[in-house]
Amino acid sequence: MAKAHFHKNQRVFVKPVGTWAQVERVLPQWTKGLNEPIRVYYDVGLGRDFSSEELEAEPNASYRPGEAEHWRLLRLQNKWQRREDCGHHPHPGTFPVIVTGERDWGGWRVPGAEYDLDPYRIEAQARLLTASPALRAIAERLVRTAATFAKLPPEFEPIVREARDTLARIGGPGPDGEATAAFEDEEEAPPPPPFAAEA
Repeated sequence: MAKAHFHKNQRVFVKPVGTWAQVERVLPQWTKGLNEPIRVYYDVGLGRDFSSEELEAEPNASYRPGEAEHWRLLRLQNKWQRREDCGHHPHPGTFPVIVTGERDWGGWRVPGAEYDLDPYRIEAQARLLTASPALRAIAERLVRTAATFAKLPPEFEPIVREARDTLARIGGPGPDGEATAAFEDEEEAPPPPPFAAEA
């Protein structure tokens, strides 16, 4: 049985030709009576179909889970409301934007109408989002440190378990320091391993 390794519109390096191309179509080969294809080929617009062994994905060096991130809160001018029309906002005439990259653009923001409904709530959410990388680092340190103890005091066990579950949902390191995959649905997350038993 075969699984698709690339998707439509993905940029790939075509090894036999020595050039970059874009996957135009994913072509599974099916056999009657089987639920999965036996082979998957890819049309990259070069005259013939290629197998996954002949293609290489473009490396994604822009993000590595767990690397240090420095999110910032910026204030942008509100284009749709005049300053005098939004005097009830905490910072009239502006709205918060959380920048998650090195440049001062991109990131997270809310529509102006949603901000206008409850600006104090959105301001609090913006501050929480900005602090998220630091909070994640604290949770990772807590889980790693707890894993070094044979037995934790009973009052700390639920805190560490909650930190471990939260990191599992967002793809943080497990108790052994190894990265775990993020779970799309909380029901799919496996139960956390128990703490070391008493000696």
